[in-house]
Amino acid sequence: MADNRMTAAVKWVDDLTFVAESGSGHQVVLDGNSPGTAPSPMEVVLMAAGSCASVDVVSILEKARQQVTRCECKVTGERVGETPNVFKSIHLEFHVTGHDIAEKHVERAVQLSADKYCSVAKMLEASVAMSHGYVIHAA
Repeated sequence: MADNRMTAAVKWVDDLTFVAESGSGHQVVLDGNSPGTAPSPMEVVLMAAGSCASVDVVSILEKARQQVTRCECKVTGERVGETPNVFKSIHLEFHVTGHDIAEKHVERAVQLSADKYCSVAKMLEASVAMSHGYVIHAA
């Protein structure tokens, strides 16, 4: 049986700055100050959703033999006004650039990511209104 556990460690540096290290040895600096010297934990949640979904979209488009030269996911989150300031909605908008990109493939890739593949978005959707969109740009 496969081991599905993941680990991370978060170490305090100073003030409200921390270094998080993944079980695979990669580090990220986080800052609880607003604005701080590094992304806040909530900003990292948005970045995680955008990067997870982007992996799906690019992978699906490449498998569909689309000539993608660039993919950018712009993520917007709206938080509630009281503590805890959780996200109430998150919108992911994919800007896909390439040669002769077929809209049907981009629409399908974004939909598959949202409905089936993006672990981060699937986890968030239990308590956050998730939405997705896309724009296609010619290279």
